Amino acid sequence: MLSLCSPLQDGMMHKETTTRLRVFARRLWRIPAVAFWIGCGLLLSLGMALLQSLSAKPLDARRQQLAGWWMRGLIRLLPVQVRCHGQPATGTRLLVSNHVSWLDIVIIGAHAPVHFLSKAEVRHWPVIGWLAAAAGTLFIQRGQASGSALQEQLAAALQQGRSLVIFAEGTTTAGDQVRTFHGRLLSCAIDSATPIQPVALAYRQNGQPDRTAPFINDDEFSAHLLGLLGSPTITVELHFLDDLQPDSGTRNQLSRSAQSAVSQALGLTDATVKAETFAPVSSAA
Repeated sequence: MLSLCSPLQDGMMHKETTTRLRVFARRLWRIPAVAFWIGCGLLLSLGMALLQSLSAKPLDARRQQLAGWWMRGLIRLLPVQVRCHGQPATGTRLLVSNHVSWLDIVIIGAHAPVHFLSKAEVRHWPVIGWLAAAAGTLFIQRGQASGSALQEQLAAALQQGRSLVIFAEGTTTAGDQVRTFHGRLLSCAIDSATPIQPVALAYRQNGQPDRTAPFINDDEFSAHLLGLLGSPTITVELHFLDDLQPDSGTRNQLSRSAQSAVSQALGLTDATVKAETFAPVSSAA
């Protein structure tokens, strides 16, 4: 019995050792490279803050250019290969995306000149909060997403020509589904007459859904980043989809249309279609 099992055990141990060595080798150069690039980002954010303090006018355009350049550099250091389908629309847009990971921000921000929303406490996180603030992130208080004051703030930003990204599910998923898009988050697009562009994101490895990229449940950022830096290459499917016009429906109808477009782009079942089959949407939504 031992003579039959030993070769199998030896093979499993060899495979496990080889996997660990590969993970170690990937982290060996990625960790210092990413740390260096984050340091460069902090220096850029400090430089922009100094320039803004000396300038009488906002430097949003320059800040956005630098943030996009920095994110593109970060992508080159991370184990991700982005396949972009479609193009970000020209002009001001409200981009509405599904949400899988903190990587979504880097991926979208590297391909489109946009601003993001984030919960207010992120602003006080070491490193991440400083970089987010330097990139022009709009910070919101917990539970404020449905407030009229916030919608007015977002509509004002859109009217000033600042494209925004909203993760309309309100949480992250493992990438195996698209949760309900919350219509209240799209009110600012209607109020400012801004077109809505749905965006779809999927992370895959060897043709299958990737299990490393999703940032879900109680994942801790540093542990997640460490796992990512030891990962083989992850393919990111990024889809910029056709615009939805803000006067083509109510906010809930627009959110369902955006969710449907994202689901179809990712090849996932569209739960909104099934729901509407049994419960037609009221035009007063």
